[in-house]
Amino acid sequence: MTEPLIYETLLILWLAISAVTFCALLLISAPYGRHSRRGFGPTMGATGGWIVMEIPAVIAFVIIYAMGDYAAHAAPLVLLAMWQTHYIHRTFIFPFRRKGGADMPVSIVSMGVFFNLVNAYLNARAISHLSPQLSPDWFTELPFVVGVVLFFGGMAINITSDNVLFSLRKPGEKNYKIPKGGFYRWVSCPNYMGELIEWFGWALATWSLGGLAFAIWTAANLVPRAIAHDRWYREKFPDYPHQRRAIVPFVL
Repeated sequence: MTEPLIYETLLILWLAISAVTFCALLLISAPYGRHSRRGFGPTMGATGGWIVMEIPAVIAFVIIYAMGDYAAHAAPLVLLAMWQTHYIHRTFIFPFRRKGGADMPVSIVSMGVFFNLVNAYLNARAISHLSPQLSPDWFTELPFVVGVVLFFGGMAINITSDNVLFSLRKPGEKNYKIPKGGFYRWVSCPNYMGELIEWFGWALATWSLGGLAFAIWTAANLVPRAIAHDRWYREKFPDYPHQRRAIVPFVL
């Protein structure tokens, strides 16, 4: 089989799995963070789990990207920088800024590693080898410009919303509180909303099926989790703001 055929086959399978995952996560919340519970095997520390889970998206992506025929071209290099900006923060900064958090099942970490390896291949190979349309003129194309704006705008929403969560707990505290301010005025999980915007921006900027598949996978993971978070808040806090939605203002 040629690589384009292998890539296309993997992409179709990956999209099919995302649909199954979305349905499964609507029924069963992934057992980490506030939804942690026993029965999912051995666990590891949350900080180490996040690093192990996310680091393939940094290292594997660079290795695969470097093998592409267009790896030295300007537009792919900008896209590489965008990807690494997100994942270096997610791997080496975010885990150390979190306060508290239950241990993570090793099974969840393992699935995260697999998820990031597949997405690293689909996206790195797309932008550095399988998308010759990413020419120097691509910088001026509307999908690229809009995609970059959405990507960094979504990242800003994601990080500032996480900052609100980090500020809720004083040193030594482990209890949960109602987050307020910023986009929390409209949704329970603006950090997830920001990440959704970010990766749909990525899909536009790369103009690739790999990028679109990643955006769909992000929605498959985060939309059910946002719904579960919203339900959890309402069960735990009787005075939780009724006007908030889970992840899309005024809609969902």
